[in-house]
Amino acid sequence: MRTVNAIAAPSATEPLVRTTIERRDLGPRDVLIEIRYAGICHSDIHTVRGEWGPISYPQTVGHEIVGAVTEVGAEVARHAVGDRVGVGCMVNSCRECVNCQAGQEQYCLAGNTGTYTAVDRDGTITQGGYSTHIVVDEDFVLRVPESIPYEKAAPLLCAGITTYSPLSHWKAGPGSKVAVVGLGGLGHMAVKIAAAMGAEVTVLSQTLGKKDDGLAFGARHYYATGDPDTFEKLKNTFDLIVNTVSAPVDMGAYLSLLRLDGTLVAVGAPPEPLPVQVFALFGNRRSFAGSSIGGIAETQEMLDFCAEHGIAPEVEVIDGDAVNEAYERVLKSDVRYRFVIDIDSIR
Repeated sequence: MRTVNAIAAPSATEPLVRTTIERRDLGPRDVLIEIRYAGICHSDIHTVRGEWGPISYPQTVGHEIVGAVTEVGAEVARHAVGDRVGVGCMVNSCRECVNCQAGQEQYCLAGNTGTYTAVDRDGTITQGGYSTHIVVDEDFVLRVPESIPYEKAAPLLCAGITTYSPLSHWKAGPGSKVAVVGLGGLGHMAVKIAAAMGAEVTVLSQTLGKKDDGLAFGARHYYATGDPDTFEKLKNTFDLIVNTVSAPVDMGAYLSLLRLDGTLVAVGAPPEPLPVQVFALFGNRRSFAGSSIGGIAETQEMLDFCAEHGIAPEVEVIDGDAVNEAYERVLKSDVRYRFVIDIDSIR
């Protein structure tokens, strides 16, 4: 085992603090990564505050991880020392179930091994990317294209793939009309990616405060959901709505915006249930779906797509000592559009 510097939550109610955590020794197929940057996802906040269920403490979170390979196990074939790499929301899966065999490890029937708060193969609890180093099986390490700066690559490992996967699955592209609910960390990536795919993109946000940004990211239209006329004006309009917000919304109102065979897909995850009136689905044969992250192959596809199209998130780089303040700002939607921790600040 090796001891590394980290930032951890001591409990559900205390501020995050600097500490040390242990990383396992390299196995034959393991990769040691020196982390350079780690993004802050709203999921991190939900998790450490116990809003998605009880977890073990102390806990280091963070599943938007980029850095460089510094050591590899004897049997590693995919990565070499010095490679630019990333790690997303999972670090293992059963590899045997029908979903894993189909390259959909995120839907592993035995449950994938999350980058944090999961039981790892050695029986320990996984610890995430707010740390200086991480050890990961080579099959769950991604190649980060040279054209994407480290600090901008980090949020792609969650925010990027979480929005790319449903847009790809529901075939956003030329001729399709896509609405993105919320223009935050997930939403601004959904706009950029959907626009690059060729879709006509509309942003649905509470106010028009970020309209200029939304249009600059590639949206063709921008509406305030706080204006009741918006829902009347946009009825029966969209093929796909990607809901990125982690708060309750009026499901009936949003479902009414779907045209024939349209789908409302949730990628934001509010702790509260979202009530759906079944009659809202009957009209236009609408669908309400959820989507998780992508599998490893799809995540690499997303990274390559972003490199090809010059897509990168908008980030605010912070030191490790500013994490607690950043959490509060995320909850106030006071970030444009993703906080990324400079891990050099905690070495």
